[in-house]
Amino acid sequence: MFERYAIFYTPNDEFAAFGAAWLGWDSAQGCRVSHCDVASVDVAHITATPRKYGLHATLKAPFRLADGASLDQLHSAAEAFAKRQAAFDIGTLELRDDRGFVALRPRDASTLLQDFASAVVKDFDHLRAPLTDADIARRRKAALNARQDQQMLDWGYPFIFEDFHFHLTLSGALSKEVAATVMAKLAPQVTPVVPDPFIINAITVMGQDADGMFHQIHRYALTG
Repeated sequence: MFERYAIFYTPNDEFAAFGAAWLGWDSAQGCRVSHCDVASVDVAHITATPRKYGLHATLKAPFRLADGASLDQLHSAAEAFAKRQAAFDIGTLELRDDRGFVALRPRDASTLLQDFASAVVKDFDHLRAPLTDADIARRRKAALNARQDQQMLDWGYPFIFEDFHFHLTLSGALSKEVAATVMAKLAPQVTPVVPDPFIINAITVMGQDADGMFHQIHRYALTG
């Protein structure tokens, strides 16, 4: 049994293999892996924060199951959701550090992506336990605005709906100078393995173990 669950987008191709080696954690296999070698970059150090999640984009942030809810119900909800949703193109991903960490983000805005992410937040919320007082206090350390604070109270996470920004995190917090160096070194390795255009073709039910590491429980292809 896992302590928390989440709904992520996770790749399952050459890009996934690169992401596992970059972060040092293969969430599909549930194991640590050796970091890839990037000249003049301490990969293990700069990926320490995102490592536990594996290569992913958050759709429904980690949550505890509500009283009476089960993993079987989560699977059923994910299967039903995936059958209603078709895969879709979000264009080109690019390396950016505009929020203080290196990540792959869509070059262009996508209404389809925003609507899809909002639907994930809403469709799985009946399985989420309410936040604890400790959860709320921890989230408020991020200096949320009034809308984000209310979203956190209502839906368990502040950065949703119009505050949602799709990204696959590749580093912890970095200075602009270090981030620029990392991106310059990383680009020749990651660009060839990132599909272009990038297709959102699945959702993945994730579980967080007692050590805080996230594991892929099941990846559901979008077939709607």
